[in-house]
Amino acid sequence: MVGFVERHGLRSAEQDIDALLRRVQEAGLEAVRISFVDQHGVPRGKTMMVDGLAAALENGVAMTSTLLLKDTSHRTVFPVWQADAGFGPGRLTGAGDVIMVPDPATFRILPWSPQNGWLLADLYYPDGQAVPVCSRAILRQALARLHDKGYEIVTGLEVEFHVLRLLDPHLSLEDAGQPGTPPETALMAQGYQYLTEQRYDELEPVFDVIRKNCLGLGLPLATLEVEFGPSQIEATFQPAGALANADNMVLFRSMVKAVCRRQGWHATFMCRPRFDAAMASGWHLHQSLVDGDSGRNLFEPGPGEAISELGRHWIAGLLEHAAASCLFATPTINGYKRYRPHALAPDRIQWGVDNKGAMIRALAAPGNRNSRVENRIGEPAANPYLYIASQVLAGLDGIERQLRAPDPVERPYDSDAPALPKTLLEAIESLSGSAFHRAQLGDPFVDYITRIKRAEWDRYLAAVSEWEEREYLSLF
Repeated sequence: MVGFVERHGLRSAEQDIDALLRRVQEAGLEAVRISFVDQHGVPRGKTMMVDGLAAALENGVAMTSTLLLKDTSHRTVFPVWQADAGFGPGRLTGAGDVIMVPDPATFRILPWSPQNGWLLADLYYPDGQAVPVCSRAILRQALARLHDKGYEIVTGLEVEFHVLRLLDPHLSLEDAGQPGTPPETALMAQGYQYLTEQRYDELEPVFDVIRKNCLGLGLPLATLEVEFGPSQIEATFQPAGALANADNMVLFRSMVKAVCRRQGWHATFMCRPRFDAAMASGWHLHQSLVDGDSGRNLFEPGPGEAISELGRHWIAGLLEHAAASCLFATPTINGYKRYRPHALAPDRIQWGVDNKGAMIRALAAPGNRNSRVENRIGEPAANPYLYIASQVLAGLDGIERQLRAPDPVERPYDSDAPALPKTLLEAIESLSGSAFHRAQLGDPFVDYITRIKRAEWDRYLAAVSEWEEREYLSLF
């Protein structure tokens, strides 16, 4: 009998299922985790016993569709018990199923759980149509547009995060909720000794666990570094294609949280944790275009140029659409508390030449085959597929329209450049009103993602904060 994947033509010729099944058998695996990445960049899925893996590869795995319709508290924010939840009659309604189709190219054996394998999946409706809000598919579509123009994008990742000592996970009955009580934590290192060997030595047990598991997964880790803030770490990755590095980011975050938890630590990619002297974490996305045929770096400048003419068009596109793309790069309320001056973070829409205060930093020189731009706008909690797709679409628009970037800034915190959105609400409104993003991503997707984020914002406004209590409870 012809399976779901073959019937709908969902597998490319280079995907070797037999080789994957042999590898699973030779490794003596007991189970394989099959996951898709939701709208928040969080992997969700099911674990298959190995005797059911062949069937899963041929027919996919059913997954509850409401997982695509939840905000960060895991609340469903669409009317799924109506005939039309906003995606067309019968689409994503009734908590019915969508189908996860595993991508064999993503297979890994989990070094911290060596009886388990792992596969990333793409999402389809039961009739074989792609689910239009699948973020991995959205990146693929953006990359296809770039490829059609004769370009390929090379990306590099710089990811900051915190690893804290876990004191109390708060698992009493009264701690359950949506969301539950956060864990009680303590520092692993006091920070404020950027890149010193002393702090590295204090954090070496963390680095050791992360490094060994990265190597076991085949992740292209380049460096592990002591960041400026308390218990703050940075990981950098070797250059790779956009889809590969988006997949790498998903697996890296999942791995770091898993292996740290097993050591009695708590790893968080939340941008700015709530403790005194905490430093916000960023996700800097390096990007360059290469010629699809020759592989030549198209951002490499000529003599006297800061970056190539094509690179300036790309930068101009990133700048023009920065505010409306901000929701993809910084999708949480907490992330907007990073956009502050004089904190090695951007607060305005501008670019500079090797200037870490600017949103975009050009790192290019004649003869430098690694010439590139670094966008410093992102937070480490961003959905990798949506973040990178937003860069591709904006940069490509700059090329297609031959947009001109302004001159680079030298004093980024004193310039008159427009400000980045100051709150999640500003970013929601900017994306919602963007004719460009509606044309590129479609009205249904823009309405979908902004509805989810508005639900998060509305819950935030309804909550009484510690600041309000301190400010008003005794005064009035």
